[in-house]
Amino acid sequence: MTTLSRLQHDIDARVQAIREAHPGWLCGKGCASCCRRLAEIPQLTAAEWRLLQEGLAALSPARLQAISRDLGALVGQQWRPIVCPLLDQSTNACPVYAHRPVACRTYGFYVQRSLGLYCHEIESRVTDGTLADVLWGNHDAIDHRLAAMGETRPLNEWFELWQLNSSFPGAAGKPIPPDQGFRATRPISAERPLCPIPSAISSS
Repeated sequence: MTTLSRLQHDIDARVQAIREAHPGWLCGKGCASCCRRLAEIPQLTAAEWRLLQEGLAALSPARLQAISRDLGALVGQQWRPIVCPLLDQSTNACPVYAHRPVACRTYGFYVQRSLGLYCHEIESRVTDGTLADVLWGNHDAIDHRLAAMGETRPLNEWFELWQLNSSFPGAAGKPIPPDQGFRATRPISAERPLCPIPSAISSS
């Protein structure tokens, strides 16, 4: 079991425990509220990217080109929130769900010191008492474990490097033409932001 798979196992156990204790939990298939309200382009560690790349490689060339276009459109975009470029907006489903990053797995089930619960719907139910006695996961501990999994880059940078690599479907070792790809505009960061998905809200 890899370091990432161990972390995912621990997250899955916490998520399952919360779901079992609260059968009516909001997070579920068809709800893409968090995917449509990202505070920034998703940030992934090297380990997370390797897993996500496996899922992306199984998608059709047309879908990959659509993702490339959506990522390119996000680079330099100033307004927030943004929509996850991986989301299938016609079905509100994630085509790489089994390979999704850690931030997607913890969202809605973990809280972060001084940053809160993130999801407004869950926050409102906690506030009105509908959701009580929830044993939340600790996202600060998750970030600490992620820090040991290699460098962190925005999804657009990982994707572009893959496009320039011979392992990209249809690439045949040749770079993607400028009018089909894009260039990363942000410097590579070795630090993972504490709140990688939607803007934080205060917890109760």
